[in-house]
Amino acid sequence: MSRRLNIYTRIAVALTIAGFVAACSATTADDDKKGRLAKLKDQQAAITKEIQKLEEEIAAENPDSAVVARTKDVEVVELKPQRFDHYVQTQGYIESKKNVVVSSESAGAITQVLVTEGQQVVKGQTLAQIDNLVIVRNIESMEAQLELAVSVYERQKNLWDQKIGTEVQFLQAKTNKESLEKQLASLREQNAKTRIKAPIGGTVDAVIARVGENTAPGMPAFSIVNTSELKIQAPISEAYVTDIKKGNKAIVKVSELNKEFEAEVTFVGKTIDRLSRTFNVEVALPQDENLRPNMTATVRIIFESSPDAIVVPVNLIQDINDEKVVYIAVEKDGKLVASRKVVTVNGVYGYKAEVKGLNPGDKIVTVGYLGLNDGDPIKI
Repeated sequence: MSRRLNIYTRIAVALTIAGFVAACSATTADDDKKGRLAKLKDQQAAITKEIQKLEEEIAAENPDSAVVARTKDVEVVELKPQRFDHYVQTQGYIESKKNVVVSSESAGAITQVLVTEGQQVVKGQTLAQIDNLVIVRNIESMEAQLELAVSVYERQKNLWDQKIGTEVQFLQAKTNKESLEKQLASLREQNAKTRIKAPIGGTVDAVIARVGENTAPGMPAFSIVNTSELKIQAPISEAYVTDIKKGNKAIVKVSELNKEFEAEVTFVGKTIDRLSRTFNVEVALPQDENLRPNMTATVRIIFESSPDAIVVPVNLIQDINDEKVVYIAVEKDGKLVASRKVVTVNGVYGYKAEVKGLNPGDKIVTVGYLGLNDGDPIKI
């Protein structure tokens, strides 16, 4: 005890002397600044040397206190095998597999628009009517002519069956009837084309046609969307051209809905875009009433999975002497110390890394790992 007091007394005396000398130097206005600085550095070196010597003496007298002083507080996590997915992430747009623009099959003025935007329609339903007055009158006239022709044909047939009259008269009546039937069928077909019909079932997304406007084949009149079959089309970097395949699992996140969907890759493009150096993929979406065409979505396509991987947060991996290093807690001589482990990184996805070189049950240091050295005493 007396020896320790002597040590602290010597430290106090040394510090007092240093303070006194420094004070005297500061009050001497004529001293050279460089000379004063040199003296102070010499004094500092002497004091530092004296402190180190005293610390060594104290450590020699009480070794346990020195170990406790160097022990670092850390936090650890026990490693367990877990699933680790290798994936590529991209952004795409939702599209409808059945999204059509409807136009008329004949030219003319629109006389009726029978649907409104947002209305549900079925396949074959009439959306609009084009002026067909002339065709309807021709149909009525042709029906009257056909009625007469049928009557004449039936009479000629009865006579011919009884061997009365000539064969020419029978054939003329038959030909006239059949000709009128074909003309009537043609007129009815023309009349059917004056009705703009829905080619698919779905929702009327846009009504372009207006009553009184002229329309013609090829001119847009309506837009119909069927949201029961939606897909995402997204570009993928050519770096993954050998990884992405039809049938790969995909996780789709739609930020606007705050929802995630499990889906599947249904198409992989075979062409690389010259400018973007990407190829297209399509992912089929499950039915959801809130999904809409042209929504943006984040797509994560999983192309490889490790069921029992050792996974660590990527920030725990340090680069030391061109090696990837982490620290784990191990017991050595009954004490807990840090052990440096060199690892191999197999992939980094979502701030996590799959590594080789660690084992299940290892306790990796997650807090306090910076500044650790191999063999440093630690406390959890």
